[in-house]
Amino acid sequence: MRSFRTEIENPIVEQDIIDLQRKIQLFKDGKIDEERFRSLRLARGVYGQRQSGVQMIRIKIPYGRLTSAKLHQIADVSDEYSTGRLHITTRQDIQIHYVSLDRTPELWAELEKEEVTLREACGNTVRNVTASELAGIDPDEHFDVTPYADALFRYFLRNPVCQEMGRKFKIAISGSEKDDALTFMHDLGFIAQVDSFQNKGFKVVLGGGLGSQPKEADVIFNFLAADEIIPFTEAVLRIFDRHGERKRRLKARLKFLITDIGLDTFLAELNLEKKALAHQTFKVEYEEIEIIKNQIEVPTDVSVDENFIHWKATNLIQQKQNGLFAIGIKVKLGDFYTKQARFLADLARQYATSEIRLTLRQNIIIPHVREDLLPFFYQELKKIGLADIGFNSTADITACPGTDTCNLGIASSTGIAKVLEEVLQNEYPQYLNNKEILIKISGCMNACGQHNMAHIGFQGMTIKVGQQVAPALQVLLGGAVLGDGKGRFSDKLIKIPSKRGPEALRLILNDYETHGKSHDFISYYDQQGTTYFYDLLKPLANTDNLIPSDYIDWGHEENYQKLIGVGECAGVVIDLVATLLFESEEKLDASSKALKNFQFADAIYHAYNVFVNVAKALLTADSIACNTQANIIEAFDEHFIQSNRIHLESSFAELVYQIRDNKPNAEFAEAYVLKAKHFYNLTFKFYSEQLKSPTS
Repeated sequence: MRSFRTEIENPIVEQDIIDLQRKIQLFKDGKIDEERFRSLRLARGVYGQRQSGVQMIRIKIPYGRLTSAKLHQIADVSDEYSTGRLHITTRQDIQIHYVSLDRTPELWAELEKEEVTLREACGNTVRNVTASELAGIDPDEHFDVTPYADALFRYFLRNPVCQEMGRKFKIAISGSEKDDALTFMHDLGFIAQVDSFQNKGFKVVLGGGLGSQPKEADVIFNFLAADEIIPFTEAVLRIFDRHGERKRRLKARLKFLITDIGLDTFLAELNLEKKALAHQTFKVEYEEIEIIKNQIEVPTDVSVDENFIHWKATNLIQQKQNGLFAIGIKVKLGDFYTKQARFLADLARQYATSEIRLTLRQNIIIPHVREDLLPFFYQELKKIGLADIGFNSTADITACPGTDTCNLGIASSTGIAKVLEEVLQNEYPQYLNNKEILIKISGCMNACGQHNMAHIGFQGMTIKVGQQVAPALQVLLGGAVLGDGKGRFSDKLIKIPSKRGPEALRLILNDYETHGKSHDFISYYDQQGTTYFYDLLKPLANTDNLIPSDYIDWGHEENYQKLIGVGECAGVVIDLVATLLFESEEKLDASSKALKNFQFADAIYHAYNVFVNVAKALLTADSIACNTQANIIEAFDEHFIQSNRIHLESSFAELVYQIRDNKPNAEFAEAYVLKAKHFYNLTFKFYSEQLKSPTS
């Protein structure tokens, strides 16, 4: 087994990569079952593809911010281990595809040379913390939220509180009431505020989400002091970890937990956690960074065409820093290539500040460009095919990968997106600078393309006609970002064959041109009503007149086949008893290491997980299923303590819940870890004896 010790300077990262390599070998040797291995690799950014035998690698880019050096390193890794194509996600990450599982530790080690991580980019963890793409340069922002996004990312990376939750957890931070980070559809969202004394803080929203049952987040605080957001987030994660659903995958998000127990009960649980937090406040160092214009001379051999004027109108954002602009680069469907990536990295390094930003609309921004350099940038971007007009416009469609690579894809979202962009480009050029109407497409109900919060949305589905199945699209209308933590979700109108998607778009836009131009799109939609649009689109839903091409999805040549694999994005897996006990040993070791490093809160939480894992193992062995950690604790008392099968000095609940009744100091940490070790030894002995005499 290869060692990375000479390549990685950070010993924690080094051990992480070695652990991944070791677990890959254990899986290949049959010592870890496939379901459990899936959750292990997902937390390390390794995601199974639709295509057998290869992996998608998700590279975590906190708040979408890259340096030129980082982008170069990502490009090098993509060329060496993947196909040279980079895909920007709607969470400001980068994905690469068709990677061999065996090479993922080496790939990760290469990325870490520039401190780029895969850790917790997938799986049941805190996903990438997203933020306003114009943070620090937006004239409308209250303050730059970047330091807070960075602090959240760093604090919860590898944090034991959020390593094996029942489901993924998403956080977003907006710099103003425009809410361009879309907090309303996140598990936890922060919107920058400044009080009358100029103190920094955040409006806090909780429990939002998309998927098949979208829910708008609830407002929890109108103003929470900036140094309280990390302790608050940790408390939320602790409650979600303990009470969140772990068995029924479709109910395993925070929004369902809040709906089930009620917001007031959830907030009461948060108060019970306060004493257990490592920090009651957590100050984030904040310093307004002064952007200094570089003094490089303007290139003289610059020639621009007539499209330059249109490009300036659609692709430039004037910064709050006088004389500087951010250039918006439209990246079709979020796909660009390593040659382009290196070119952009060099352009930003030589003529701006070496900064590149990935956006929630799957685009790229180069900030801090002098006005006199704009013609030169346009000329250079045109050389690599990245000077298209229409950045963040109606014609800039968002789409997930769909059936291209995703296991859960039902229909081709990228195929229909390309065709719709062509329709807009050729037939509706007036929408190339329209930023009021958003079109978004997802290949399935999980809404990775955010279709159900768009003005015009499409979701991949199927239609059965006799014995044949055709690819289909559900048309949705009326979603929008309302600002200040508010939004509205699209109405599901009608299902049509996929090949009629372009005609559906034409009908909607033509009707808007005729009846709605004096209104914004949402007012027009509300005025006409859902029945009106259903009737407008109803002729397209007729399946009596399908032709052979209707059974072939966009971008394909063969007849459509519905092939859906196992969803990995947030899967809940059934753990074997032996695996749970093995993991408990690892957590005991982690708690001991944390104690030695004076990381008392971490040591306590690792010990808490020992209690829960061991209890779950014994309950699993008795075929007793539990869907939350709180249920596990309750069931263990009922089936093992109250029945006197295992003897403790107190109830199991009293023992475990000491975690929330004590401050995380050295004295309690040492005692709690010792109790976890004793409990593990006691129950392991009990389980071993049961195996020797199964009928007793």
